[in-house]
Amino acid sequence: MIDFDPNGPALHDGIFGLPFNEQNAELIILPVPWQVTVSYGEGTADAPAAIKEASKQVDLYHPLNPGAWRKGIYMPEPSRELYEKSSFWREKVADYLDNIATEKPEDSFFKAVDSACEELNKWVHDQATKFLKKEKKLILLGGDHSTPLGYIQALTEKHESFGVLQIDAHMDFRKAYEGFTYSHASISYNFMQLSGVSKVVQVGIRDYCDEELEFAKSLGNKAEIFFSYDIQKRKYRGESWDAICQSIVESLPEKIYISFDIDGLDPKLCPNTGTPVPGGLEFEEVQYLLEKIKNSGKNIIGADLNEVGVYATSDWNQNVGARVLYMLCNIIL
Repeated sequence: MIDFDPNGPALHDGIFGLPFNEQNAELIILPVPWQVTVSYGEGTADAPAAIKEASKQVDLYHPLNPGAWRKGIYMPEPSRELYEKSSFWREKVADYLDNIATEKPEDSFFKAVDSACEELNKWVHDQATKFLKKEKKLILLGGDHSTPLGYIQALTEKHESFGVLQIDAHMDFRKAYEGFTYSHASISYNFMQLSGVSKVVQVGIRDYCDEELEFAKSLGNKAEIFFSYDIQKRKYRGESWDAICQSIVESLPEKIYISFDIDGLDPKLCPNTGTPVPGGLEFEEVQYLLEKIKNSGKNIIGADLNEVGVYATSDWNQNVGARVLYMLCNIIL
């Protein structure tokens, strides 16, 4: 790293202004600019590029893992082909959703959208497998929350069993929401169909339907839900965040994957996320939880960050997104 000053301005074009490349970086950020099935707000397909730009304002010292950046973090440029494919199908899905109460498309429409999403899943799976075979650590950066399914599938081929820690406002247990098998609202339902995923632990949940609650109950001890209001009640009764975090840590298996939907945070931190919900976690609360997990000795095998909504007149969403991403980097490295 000749001529790189970690205390100076970001002069390099890499993520966080770092000078690494695919060969010498220990951690790869895989950008997935995709938002075909979003059901409310748009802008998540623009997040990878916007977060990369915002990341240059993030100072490199991090209390969770000082100096970890020296191991190398690299993000390739987001695929223009994926972005254009997402835009093509998003336009068609948006037209359908605008008329969902009055018109029902032919089955061929849903099959075509599912086929496009399956191609995306395969691309993500193949990219993830390529990096995993090189013994790289990997964080997927979406995009909407449907994007990590192929990555999680790739991890099931490398690890016999692991759990998923999902930070989210939503359960995402809907089966083929709005007719789409690979909806952003169906990601957790879909990854729980994979044999290698032994458990899901959800934190921050505060917006869900009866069907999702029933599915969670049907999973038995394979699902543990820390609802947002239950967390708040524990606080109101005098329980510390440290104690609550300890109960979350104890619910996790030894190997875990972290799926981070940014709407798990208080929406003041992510006002343009696809489906914002009042309430949610504070930034420092998440950092403390991740620190507890790291210090517990759990093996964090991968992560994703999704649903950062980009808005033309403000860079606040990608600013926070870049800092959450850097937090995840320091947990994994």
